[in-house]
Amino acid sequence: MSPLPEIARAFGRLGLTSFGGPAAHMGYFRAEFVTRRGWLSETDFAALLAFCQFLPGPASSQLGFAIGWQRGGPLGALVAFAAFTAPSALAMALLAGGIGAAPPWAGAALAGLKITAVAVVAQAVWSMARGLVPDAAHAGIAALAAGLVLALPGAGGQMGAIALGLLAGLALARPTPPPRHEDRGRVPARATALVAGLALAGLAIWVLAAPQTLAARMAQAGALVFGGGHVVLPLLQATTADLPGITPPDFLAGYGAAQALPGPLFTFAAYLGALTQGGWGALVALAAIFAPGFLLLIAVWPFWARLAAQPPARAAIGGANAAMVGLLAAALADPLIPAAIHGPATAALALALAAALISGRLGPLGAVLIGSGGGLALAAAGLS
Repeated sequence: MSPLPEIARAFGRLGLTSFGGPAAHMGYFRAEFVTRRGWLSETDFAALLAFCQFLPGPASSQLGFAIGWQRGGPLGALVAFAAFTAPSALAMALLAGGIGAAPPWAGAALAGLKITAVAVVAQAVWSMARGLVPDAAHAGIAALAAGLVLALPGAGGQMGAIALGLLAGLALARPTPPPRHEDRGRVPARATALVAGLALAGLAIWVLAAPQTLAARMAQAGALVFGGGHVVLPLLQATTADLPGITPPDFLAGYGAAQALPGPLFTFAAYLGALTQGGWGALVALAAIFAPGFLLLIAVWPFWARLAAQPPARAAIGGANAAMVGLLAAALADPLIPAAIHGPATAALALALAAALISGRLGPLGAVLIGSGGGLALAAAGLS
């Protein structure tokens, strides 16, 4: 039986419910594909997450693309990407066309969804720490990684934390063979990786040859971003400021909407493309901004997977996995908690949701429904 319908359902639901930005997406993905569906082990999920985080491009979308590929091959990757991206991309394109306005209660529901994102990431940190931080040495790696990211916000701190984890894991951890039950899934063949590398080189040449086109500007932004979707928004402001149809107020309106919607923040490109070239521009911009990150993932992944099978590399990846726990903990501390928690009532709702998720009494979809309803109730009571 083809896995594609299952991939479409899983990622489609995430595309509609995964509020909170890239850090929260990691928590939603872990809950769906490690805990609920068992498509990946905890170790493989963390290793794949570290790999995607270390590459330029939209880390959460690259992770979803890779999970789809492991489950259903190239078509599975495309289905995963389309299902996860389509809801927010369509909403952003419609917003550019001026269709509809947010109802008055939307702000309160969004506040509740931000509280839900805090709970989901807290569950991910708790559960991943239990599996990936087995001793004091790994706990130290996680703590150092979190401290580095909080001290140096942005891509440099994230990449430095992962590099620290790799080096510390290599120096401190004792490598063990991968569990025999573990299924690492499909990865791109070397021939496929070569084609992706050639396509990436061709894309780079084309961007250099025609740098002022909409697609070239989007591809350039997608290729230069480290650290997830939040970083791409100011970069897009700089690269699209002179395009027709994009005024500063329009840009700021789309900026806010992109952060309020579920799914990848890179769908902001669809909004900008629609503003300047209509529906066709939205499709071109969306394809162009994601293409560099996906091509690079395909080109590098087989070599990373081969390296990861070596005993010293497994030790290093163990350290990187611990560092990823630290990165998620740092993202929980900043920006998720400051953006969502504004007093005892919101803190109590976040703690209750996190406890229900950790205990298994509540799933992510239920948390989204309760969190949005809780946001409405807190706003009505004047406690938000």
